[in-house]
Amino acid sequence: MHELLLSFQQLLNPEELLSSGGFYLVILIVFAETGLFFGFFLPGDYLLFLAGLFCALNKIDVNIFTLCLGLFTAGVLGNFTGYWFGYRAGPMLFKRKDSFIFKRKYVVMAEEFYHKYGGTALIIGRFVPIVRTFAPIFAGVVKLDFKKFVLYNVSGAAIWVVVLTLSGYFLGIEFPGIIHYVEYVIVGMIVIAFLPIAITLLKKRIKDKRNKQNIQ
Repeated sequence: MHELLLSFQQLLNPEELLSSGGFYLVILIVFAETGLFFGFFLPGDYLLFLAGLFCALNKIDVNIFTLCLGLFTAGVLGNFTGYWFGYRAGPMLFKRKDSFIFKRKYVVMAEEFYHKYGGTALIIGRFVPIVRTFAPIFAGVVKLDFKKFVLYNVSGAAIWVVVLTLSGYFLGIEFPGIIHYVEYVIVGMIVIAFLPIAITLLKKRIKDKRNKQNIQ
């Protein structure tokens, strides 16, 4: 049990993943987080950022071009998998009971995000935890035109990977000493990433409270 807990902690630790797992494990995690509904808890944004940073500091055995290409491919294939799953599963997702690896509220969150931003939710959602995982699944549920999905999927993956990975890479090139403060970087990116979700949930709670008061 203790070994299982340690493995789980390592899975959520991007620095440990990059140091011990290397390039291929990072690719696998990005694929899972962008297309498999049980991958919503995996590190995403800051994993890409740190991958670029580690690449600049030669702490991961791959060049920046190969790294970006691999991450881009994993992100695109992950979304294709999510779309196919949503297309096949359809409304059953909304009837599925909550479990340790599945929460209906995440599908609902992706639905609201999708209705607000339309197909561009697949691009914007790349930068939002949880939505990043469930947006392509919901696109499949509503059977978004496949050609449009391909466009949003490819462009979204390219922007997501380039912005985050190259930000980490060039920061590592200019300020190699930042590696000693990587914990603070991770905390900062987590706060920034989850801020939109926190604001959305707060607005929803206020709206629900007002609706209850109006009914009363």
